[in-house]
Amino acid sequence: MKFATTLLPLAVISTAFVIPDEELTNQIVLESKKEPQTLLDRISGNIDSVWSGVEETFKDTVAFSENAIDNAINAASELTEKAKTTFECHTSMMKFDAQAWLDSSLGEVDIFDHPHHKPPHHGPPHHKPPHHRHGHHSPNKTVYELIASSKYTTKLAELINEYPDLVKTLNGTAANYTVFAPTDKAFEKLPKGHKKPSKELIKKVLAYHVSPDFYPAGRILVTHTIPTALGEDALGGNPQRLRVGVDLLHGLSVNFYSRVVAVNIFGTNGVIHGVDSLLLPPPPALKIVELVPGEFSTLELALVKTGLADAIADAPHSGGTLFAPSNWAFKKLGPRINGFLFSKYGEKYLKALLKYHVVANQTLYSDAFYKEKSLVEQEGIPKGYFHVDLPTLLDDKSLSIDVARYGGLISIKINGFSSVAVQDGIAKDGVIHVVSSVLIPPKTPGAAQEAEEDMDVEELKERLMPFVQEL
Repeated sequence: MKFATTLLPLAVISTAFVIPDEELTNQIVLESKKEPQTLLDRISGNIDSVWSGVEETFKDTVAFSENAIDNAINAASELTEKAKTTFECHTSMMKFDAQAWLDSSLGEVDIFDHPHHKPPHHGPPHHKPPHHRHGHHSPNKTVYELIASSKYTTKLAELINEYPDLVKTLNGTAANYTVFAPTDKAFEKLPKGHKKPSKELIKKVLAYHVSPDFYPAGRILVTHTIPTALGEDALGGNPQRLRVGVDLLHGLSVNFYSRVVAVNIFGTNGVIHGVDSLLLPPPPALKIVELVPGEFSTLELALVKTGLADAIADAPHSGGTLFAPSNWAFKKLGPRINGFLFSKYGEKYLKALLKYHVVANQTLYSDAFYKEKSLVEQEGIPKGYFHVDLPTLLDDKSLSIDVARYGGLISIKINGFSSVAVQDGIAKDGVIHVVSSVLIPPKTPGAAQEAEEDMDVEELKERLMPFVQEL
């Protein structure tokens, strides 16, 4: 049954590849009928109530005692139901919940459209070592000692003990660490009888649960991504990141499938948060695109038809950013433009258009930026406003990116017109941002992009002609 849920979306995509050219337009329209629905479309209330509700859930879960992890996990509620759209491979130890990521969008909140919410222009805050409120005991154990002494993390402790250097790290004071500690019940979710991964692979997974930075619950609530101790070769050696977010049904989660069941268990050298599922590094970006044909089948079809899917997968790169147009984005182009792009004559224009959505060797998350190695390895995105021009595969023609941060809310705008609908799809080799409009090079450099509804086939050809290569 698990294989069925994983392979069915791929089967849907594969059948789309044999449709004759004259029927492509109808197929695209059918795939795009359903308009996108954000999380806000499914709930009542407003953003203020969301954040205040989340903060309330933490008040009764912070615990300190001789067995702080035990007390915190005792207070946690039952495990959540496993997502049905999760890609999970225990051979490569990768996992990604694509539908939960798409559902995480707070697309109706655009900071750029709310000038009274203008954030301050200053750098990221300095996060002090653990501070404990009056009435709580100061911690007297390291994060390793807390894990090793808890009856709820015995399996995690056994794994850590196999790596003396990791024990030394989590006992040390080189940093204030953050550990997302899977409970023993989290290990019970692993399939029975599965071949044990290599020791090297297990160590990488353990590193993916540790951040060398200090992230207590309050900081997590205003954060989208967290760097881990896992250096990822596909990101140029930069830290692979965790995606944190709030689900109104299940509270705070990590990578959308692992629920935080205990928070702010402070040690002398950091903080521990208990999670109810193991955190596995994500698959490559193109695999994520394959997982949700209901959102990306048109993009997947376009990437395969133009040969870019294989070209991107095979080309050496150190990270990257994919601005992925949804099916709805292609539908907004209209049947004439889609019919042209997916025709044999229009294929070279389609390829140029797709290249304009791909940035190689620079990975822009909503709150962090991994530049090319020749520039700067990584930097945080400050609160307030941040601007960067990202060169694309389209003859290095750049996308103009503006990021606005206000508390935990982040908006990303492209070319002054298009907004990112869903942010931070963490991938092995970069990040995916979903765009609800297809990005088209502006008429003049630096000009804002115009609405697709006002464009016809001839204008599209004119915009792309300088970049079209004969196939």
